[in-house]
Amino acid sequence: MLHKKGFTLIELIIVIALIALLATTVILVINPVKIFQEARDSQRIADLGQMNSAMSLMLATSSSQPTLGPSKDNCYVHKPGQNCTTRYISAATSTVNTSQGVTGSGWVPVNLGSTPAIPAWPIDPSNNTTNFYSYAYDDSNSWEFTAKMESVRYTSGTDDVTGTDGGNKPDLFEVGTNVGL
Repeated sequence: MLHKKGFTLIELIIVIALIALLATTVILVINPVKIFQEARDSQRIADLGQMNSAMSLMLATSSSQPTLGPSKDNCYVHKPGQNCTTRYISAATSTVNTSQGVTGSGWVPVNLGSTPAIPAWPIDPSNNTTNFYSYAYDDSNSWEFTAKMESVRYTSGTDDVTGTDGGNKPDLFEVGTNVGL
């Protein structure tokens, strides 16, 4: 009697089914959507901190009172379709500028001086109509940068930044010298 070495069709189907089951389990446990949301939120926190530090450094090293923008009744955003009039009490309109320049020509209309702390104004990792950075300032030369967080971790989880930033918008991460704008 001749015996062939190999697998039967049933054995192959069972092995493929087990591999598919394990792969599905691993994907559900890892949850890549959640990981990507948290990564984008981490980038937002870092970017807003960097922008806030650049503004503070510019004010600290400026020999005269710098201009924080052309109109305090606006909020400033990077892309058409982004509207932050609900983010700021005094903002009547959203001014759009697609430039990231730090010499007053960027979406944040502030000239950081001859030695800026950042090479360009950052933009949100998603940069769409829901997730974007915004900027506003008031009469007392106070400013605020905002970003909407995506992940549960940074909105109500272990690293909640939206509820602990001192701002007046519980759904936004707010940094600046007046987080109540």
